[in-house]
Amino acid sequence: MRIGVLTGGGDCPGLNAVIRAVVRKGVSTYGHEFVGFRDGWRGPLEGLTRPLGIPEVRGILPRGGTILGSSRTNPFKIEGGVERIKANLADNGIDALIAIGGEDTLGVASKLTDLGVNVIGVPKTIDNDLGATDYTFGFDTAVNIAMEAIDRLHTTAESHHRTLVVEVMGRHAGWIALHAGLAGGANVILLPERNFDIEQVAAYVEKRFQTQYAPIIVVAEGATPLEGQMQLSSQDKDAFGHVRLGGIGQWLAAEIEERTGKEARTVVLGHIQRGGTPTAFDRVLATRIGLHAIDAAHDGDFGKMVALRGTDITRVPLADATRELKTVPPERYTEAEVFFG
Repeated sequence: MRIGVLTGGGDCPGLNAVIRAVVRKGVSTYGHEFVGFRDGWRGPLEGLTRPLGIPEVRGILPRGGTILGSSRTNPFKIEGGVERIKANLADNGIDALIAIGGEDTLGVASKLTDLGVNVIGVPKTIDNDLGATDYTFGFDTAVNIAMEAIDRLHTTAESHHRTLVVEVMGRHAGWIALHAGLAGGANVILLPERNFDIEQVAAYVEKRFQTQYAPIIVVAEGATPLEGQMQLSSQDKDAFGHVRLGGIGQWLAAEIEERTGKEARTVVLGHIQRGGTPTAFDRVLATRIGLHAIDAAHDGDFGKMVALRGTDITRVPLADATRELKTVPPERYTEAEVFFG
C-alpha cells in the first residue's frame, strides 16, 4: 500500500516518535510505501508532500514538534475542500491516510471516513481531553515542563514575598493544571471545569502568607470566575471557531493585589509547554501508538483510532474520539483542594 501521513493542530512532543514508528514498521514489516503530507490538512488539500521513508525518520525520536509541519486548516470550511483532498490523494496514489491530531483534526478525519476516504486516526493533544483514550502522548511532557517551572518559581516567590500566578494550557479541560499543580505543590489550582470565587482565592493567598511562605496559583487558560466572564486577550478565532484564549493569569494577579495588598506577578508558560524533547513516557506511548496505527492500516481497519486503555493499545471508532470531551471529574478536584491555602 501507499500510505499518507499527516500531523494537524498544535504541535506536540511525541509526534515524531509516532511518525518514526509508523514508517519503520510499515516499511520493514509490511513493505508499504509512505508519503508525508505537509502542514496538516493543508497538505492533502493543496497537494503538499515530502518523502517519508526510513532515511527521513532517522534520529527524530527525541525531537519535539513534527517534521511534517502542522496547521489548523479545516477543509470543510473551504469551498470544494473535500473534493480537492480526494483528487490529490488519488493523484498521489494514496490507498490510506494516517491522521495524527486532536479533536479538530480527528473530527475532519471522521467526516472524511464517512465520505469514503480510508483514514486511521492517532490521538494527539497535550490537554489529555480526548474521551476515547486514557492518556495522550505529549501530556506527560507538558506536565513535567509546567512542574519544573513551578518548582523554580517557589524560590523566587518566597524571596520576594509575592504571589506568583502560573497560567498553563487547558481550554476546556484542566488536566495539565491539575497534575502540574499537584506535582509542583501549588497552593491554589483553578480549572475550566469549575468557576472560581476570586474572594476565596484571595483568602487562600492571605492564609498562605500567614505561614511565612509565598503562594503559587496555577490556572488553566480557560478558567473563569463565578461571574462567568471569560478573560480574553483577543476575539480572534481559528479555522475551527476556537477563540484564542489568554489573559486570565494577568487578571488574577491584578485582582489578588487589589484584594490583599500583596504584590502578585504572572508567568504565562504558553507554547513552552509544547516545545522540546518528549519525556520517556511520551516517547514510549507515541511509539506504541504508531506501531498499532500501521497495523490498523495494514489490516484495512479504516475509520478507527488507536487508543490507550489501561496498558493496552486498542482500536475504537473514529467517531468516538470526538464524541465527548474528557474533563476533570469533581472528585479529582476535591483531592487537590486539601492542599489549597
